[in-house]
Amino acid sequence: MIPLTVGTLADAPDTPAVIDGSRFNRHTFWCGQSGSGKTYALGVVLEQLLLHTELPIAVLDPNADFTELGRTRDEVDAADAERWSRLGIRVFHSSTPREPQLRIRFVDLSVRSKAAVARLDPIVDEEQFNALLHLNVSPEDFARDTFLQTLAASNDSALRRLGLRIDNLEILDWPLWAFGGASSSTTVEDRPQAVVLDVGGFSHPGEPQAAALGILEDLWERRMERRPLLIVIDEAHNFCPPSPRSSVEAQLTEQLIQIAAEGRKFGLWLFLSTQRPTKIHPNVLSQCDNLGMMRMNSPRDLAELGDVFGFVPHDVLAESPHFRKGEALFAGAFSEQPQRVRIGRRLTVEGGSDLAVAEHVG
Repeated sequence: MIPLTVGTLADAPDTPAVIDGSRFNRHTFWCGQSGSGKTYALGVVLEQLLLHTELPIAVLDPNADFTELGRTRDEVDAADAERWSRLGIRVFHSSTPREPQLRIRFVDLSVRSKAAVARLDPIVDEEQFNALLHLNVSPEDFARDTFLQTLAASNDSALRRLGLRIDNLEILDWPLWAFGGASSSTTVEDRPQAVVLDVGGFSHPGEPQAAALGILEDLWERRMERRPLLIVIDEAHNFCPPSPRSSVEAQLTEQLIQIAAEGRKFGLWLFLSTQRPTKIHPNVLSQCDNLGMMRMNSPRDLAELGDVFGFVPHDVLAESPHFRKGEALFAGAFSEQPQRVRIGRRLTVEGGSDLAVAEHVG
């Protein structure tokens, strides 16, 4: 067991609440309604994992809540702050002009993912899809204007139409693309202790999902290397909803379903955070063995959690509407028995909105 102290027991404030860090080698679901302190508490758990395990972490961060994960609060002990600085946490930005910026390469995406970005159906748009299938472009030589000019000058009508589609949709104008430059996925491949991928600052609604898709596809492509990684997805309903609303979202959901079903044996473990279980695709939710739950008022959501996480007694789930801000239930593989916890104080600064949960949990 690797003990992680995440706070104190709600019914015994002098007793530390401990979960087992070694049991994050399975998928985890983290939920709580708006205002429950969910993001702050998630940060506490991640800090404990970083301090007490060697498990690398990659965070898909749509609200820039973890962009300051490398910076400790002013009141943190100097020795702890120094220890934290040695972790070498990497942050890729999109919400601010700070460097490095989050970038992936369009040509690194799979054919199905490039087609999803271009809204191509392999049957309805069979000729353009086939033209995309047989394109052979070197990432190092890929340049926007040259690429579009080459397609426009082609003798193949399908390639010309493909170029028009890509140009009309302004896909290559997205700031996300690295073109021939370095991709942020390379840093994730290197497995630093933590990588934060700020996906929330892009202007086009498809960019955050395309960024996540590029990172996850690359991890899945390299899965046989069996190099452990905890993939933390905040606001996970934006990445794997029950009913995808776009072709990119559908492709991303499909990739996450595959990781949820098969990723454990390759060392790819999900940590999904959202407000409601019904907002997550059931084929992803059903694969989770750990549950972290904060205040939830909806009877429907509590019933869903009871069905999926049958190891949690219904009377324990029923207490959730009465949780105070900053209180959480931990149950499943990482907790010997369900425990209601008052979340402890964070070491690092919350990037998005600095919720003062500590004032409420004492």
